[in-house]
Amino acid sequence: MREARDYKQYFTFPAFLFATLCYAFWLSFSINVHTVSPELWPLAWLLLVFVAFVNPFPILARSSRYWLIRRVLRLLTSGTQPVQFADFWLGDQFTSLAFPLGNIYFIACSYHVRFNEDTMETCSRPREWGVPFVIATLPLLSRLVQSIRRWIDSGLYTHLINGGKYGSGIIYYLFYYLWRHNGAIHDASFVLFCLFGAIYVAYATIWDFLMDWSVLKPHARYPLLRNDVLYLRYIPAYYVALATNIVVRLAWIFYVPADGPNSALRSFIISMLEILRRWQWNFYRLENEHRGNTDQYRMTREIPLFYVRDPEAKVV
Repeated sequence: MREARDYKQYFTFPAFLFATLCYAFWLSFSINVHTVSPELWPLAWLLLVFVAFVNPFPILARSSRYWLIRRVLRLLTSGTQPVQFADFWLGDQFTSLAFPLGNIYFIACSYHVRFNEDTMETCSRPREWGVPFVIATLPLLSRLVQSIRRWIDSGLYTHLINGGKYGSGIIYYLFYYLWRHNGAIHDASFVLFCLFGAIYVAYATIWDFLMDWSVLKPHARYPLLRNDVLYLRYIPAYYVALATNIVVRLAWIFYVPADGPNSALRSFIISMLEILRRWQWNFYRLENEHRGNTDQYRMTREIPLFYVRDPEAKVV
């Protein structure tokens, strides 16, 4: 019972934020509330989120909130200190949030122009397109710096190869934002956007399979996987993950057709798919990390005996 109560605290804070967000939506769209401008309720909710995160009282999972704040600050100062597992793992989570981070500028722009008729046109294709580009790619830059720092500390060139993946992602987003700024026409920026989109997908997918998940082993007990897997009851899920990881990484092609949903809706759909892909990725990334720890005896599922046991020996 005590363990169950301990786990409840980790759900209380997200549930509190989600419930208050629902109230903010209801107050914004309710026809019975006229005393406060509808645009102010989302701002009030954001202020509530900030206060809830930094409040020092031992409620709403204070230890978890402060852990997250400390880790985010370490991400913002990447390269100044040795990289721990939680640093690069959390950094990878943020790389899947390029769309929400890029929309920080869109939200600020919308409030600046006071939600007029040209808000979508003005703020989704801003003149200062470099601002949302920088905000959206901050996690990729942080992971690139972390990879360089890990190479400096360890001397392993695999960290530089990993850093190249994030570097290619930054270049991909650079040409994506430039192409959007140019009106999404088929010019040189479109060609470079497609080229680096393909490079980034190939780079990231190969790294996912060979390094983050350690699958595609030749002569493996489970075809296309490896000999030792932890989710023995869910072997088909591994193959689903392999297929969907490729499909979602290729979702950027959805931007190319001229007809269809507008760019904002396409970005939203692709970002939701990316979040689902990252959620799925976490299971197999943590499994592979655990395998690496057990192989190097940093963590064990069982303690190996230091002698050979003879099953035919008699106990005296």
